[in-house]
Amino acid sequence: MRDIPVNLGGYKLTVVEPPAPKMREDANGAQIPVTDRDGATQFTVSLFAKLRVKPGEKAPKGEEIKVTLGTDPGPDFGEDARVELIDARVTPYQMETAGRVNAGLAWRAMGLKHAPAPAPRPQGDK
Repeated sequence: MRDIPVNLGGYKLTVVEPPAPKMREDANGAQIPVTDRDGATQFTVSLFAKLRVKPGEKAPKGEEIKVTLGTDPGPDFGEDARVELIDARVTPYQMETAGRVNAGLAWRAMGLKHAPAPAPRPQGDK
């Protein structure tokens, strides 16, 4: 299965490494931008994903994910920005190289948008 739709609404996503063009090495060792079938440059962003919890609950450990973006998100997504993924999808993969197996999840999205600011927590009467 490929490009499985993912709902990350229950997670806080924070930018760890701002979006940048996705690069690969060509046959001569030069870095060139990765493009899709239509020639559009792909971008990557590293995010820290952490489960949203109710007040008083402790969140389990989060995880850093690297996401390939199908469009240029623009310059407004610096480190520590809270974001949401647009049309998030995941593809499981497994590769064997020199007798070693490497497996994981490849994350993709069409783009990024800023997450809405969290609602203020109610203050108890004192």
